[in-house]
Amino acid sequence: MHLRKFRHYEHPVASEITPQAVYESRRDWLRWMATGAAGAALAAWARREAFAQAGPSRPGKLPPLDAVRSAVPGAVTVEKPTAYQDVTTYNNFYEFGTDKSDPARLAGALKTRPWTVAVEGEVRKPKVYDIEELLKLAPMEERIYRLRCVEGWSMVIPWVGYSLAELIRRVEPTGNAKYVEFHTLADKAQMPGVRSSVLLWPYVEGLRLDEAMHPLTLLAFGLYGEVLPNQNGAPVRLVVPWKYGFKSAKSIVRVRFVEKQPTTAWSAAAPHEYGFYSNVNPKVDHPRWSQATERRIGEDGLFQRKRPTQMFNGYEAQVAHLYAGMDLTKFY
Repeated sequence: MHLRKFRHYEHPVASEITPQAVYESRRDWLRWMATGAAGAALAAWARREAFAQAGPSRPGKLPPLDAVRSAVPGAVTVEKPTAYQDVTTYNNFYEFGTDKSDPARLAGALKTRPWTVAVEGEVRKPKVYDIEELLKLAPMEERIYRLRCVEGWSMVIPWVGYSLAELIRRVEPTGNAKYVEFHTLADKAQMPGVRSSVLLWPYVEGLRLDEAMHPLTLLAFGLYGEVLPNQNGAPVRLVVPWKYGFKSAKSIVRVRFVEKQPTTAWSAAAPHEYGFYSNVNPKVDHPRWSQATERRIGEDGLFQRKRPTQMFNGYEAQVAHLYAGMDLTKFY
């Protein structure tokens, strides 16, 4: 709305402020409201305010995991979260199969208790953490992140966890620690996909130490206010929102601090397609498809257009400094 179109915003002299002028100003305002433009704007504002206050409701399917809304810059998008049903039934988790429905269908037998995570390598205080100890290591926060898959689809997911940096500080990396490896469970008895040769097992991912220490890098234990479903990486996983989804390792059993860049599962399988950094970048296409746009899961209507992909998945303001001076075409 351009406010100067209404007469009482035009700074009139006193002699011009008449009952007729006030009447005409109110009439113009009501006409504008009647067009629906104001109603749509106010409704959108109201939805954002309500969402910011209440957040997404928990579905009541798994035990609750209480958390406070995160104050980390960029950690809470106001975009509409993807439906719980979609988040928990449309997954890539190759340990249970390569089809999107395989994890929800086959992960139910995964035993998440007892569970330990070994933290080792170039640290002064290596330790094997029980999952219950990790749950109490730092206050739980709700983070509502965009997730962008390298395949060209995306979601918005309300996670529960805390910054990975909370754990890293406690184990005190040495001066030789330049990278962090994440090893996931590879149990053929529980994970039928591990019997295949589609990837080298266990699944290994990695981050540079400064990436791992960034406050947006999340050690996640839940989503939608509840503990993680097995198919989403229970009982603990990584979430790195500015990178393609496969960088966020699921069902972690080992965190290792190393001096040299790790060989990750996908870079070992197809190094010409999947680089170590794997930052979301609409200007760098996958060799077999464009990365300029994405399909938001749950927005699959006949006339629904794809969304333009944002640099660093919309987290450029928070993370671009990590890559200052780097050729992001070479370091893809």
